[in-house]
Amino acid sequence: MQENSVGFELILKELSCSFWLLPQKAIYIKKHQALLIADPHFGKAGHFRKAGIPISEHLHDDDLQKISQLIQQFESNDIYFLGDLFHSDLNESWWVLETFIDSFPKVNFHLVKGNHDILPQACYTSGKWIIHEEPLEIENFLLSHEPLPEVPEGKINFCGHIHPGIALRGKGRQKITLPCFFYSQRRIILPAFGRFTGLDVLACTKLDQAFVIADEVVIQIN
Repeated sequence: MQENSVGFELILKELSCSFWLLPQKAIYIKKHQALLIADPHFGKAGHFRKAGIPISEHLHDDDLQKISQLIQQFESNDIYFLGDLFHSDLNESWWVLETFIDSFPKVNFHLVKGNHDILPQACYTSGKWIIHEEPLEIENFLLSHEPLPEVPEGKINFCGHIHPGIALRGKGRQKITLPCFFYSQRRIILPAFGRFTGLDVLACTKLDQAFVIADEVVIQIN
């Protein structure tokens, strides 16, 4: 396993594969020139504004800019959103998102549907998206929204849904909770890409590995 300014290269010798855990809360699989992103929850700002809570749409603009930079940095052919691409109800942010992906005609944008991906069917049949209603298998990688209940030996499950975080404690009762990639029982749970999502603090046992995102780097903490 290696850490550098790009991210953290996780090498799984038992599967003869490696991939990069990125501080932008994404995974890059070099072999497939693919980026994995979980739980961006685009449109959530508009959802809260509709309820009278003043949340800036710039949250989503910044996330789109981050995706743009990732595409250019890694020259990706495919982006796989591992569910919860859009937060439930349709609003104007959907068309902003579709206009954004039109800027990358050579990139395939995939959606492995999650529990919040409940927009009208016409949104998913625009021809801009490759939709996967069920978990997707690419060689020994299994892509899903929720963690799969069982992962066959020789496979690894990339998933989201949980929004994992780890609580770190210091001296003097200091405590900070940070997003992380969480590796347990042949599953890698990605942190939520969207910033307005919250964290689910996970307990990290000796059988698990957590890779915390802090100050634009990814750090293994156990």
